[in-house]
Amino acid sequence: MKKKTNTVYDRNTVEFVTVALEYCTFMEGAAQMEQLDFVDKATKILPLLYLKAALLPEEDVDDMFDPELYVTETMYDAVRTDVAGLLGEHDTYLDTFRPDMAYSETPIAAFISEDLADVYQDVGNFVSLFRQGNEEVMQEAVALCRTNFCNYWGQRLLNALKALHDLRYRDDDLKEQ
Repeated sequence: MKKKTNTVYDRNTVEFVTVALEYCTFMEGAAQMEQLDFVDKATKILPLLYLKAALLPEEDVDDMFDPELYVTETMYDAVRTDVAGLLGEHDTYLDTFRPDMAYSETPIAAFISEDLADVYQDVGNFVSLFRQGNEEVMQEAVALCRTNFCNYWGQRLLNALKALHDLRYRDDDLKEQ
């Protein structure tokens, strides 16, 4: 079996861990924020999270790696519900990037809160695995997070960011608050 190089202390990994922790803290505190402050901070932290995830070292995930997941369904629902409540009517946007959109004559509604909760779930699981301090688990967590970013949550992050950007810079109702 080929021995993996240790990516745990790579500069890009350390920077991603820092931003990932900040994102999780931000999402867990969303209920205490004002709508404009939340949207403003989200439009700043999401691009940074995307950039740092894209810079994670490329590693193959060990098929035998079966991590204990930290983010429960209750935690996911709490984040999703808090963000949905905070954004209110602004939570919904039209998603045009879905593969099934090509076959649909009607727009497909999506939710910023669901997208951000999906990102939170994966990033939160990564942070909890990384906190364990076991280098082998940490290395596998980096590989799994990068893979999930490429295959799933990176696109969800971008979808939410696009909707939040529109809300922050084009929605007059939000600017007047």
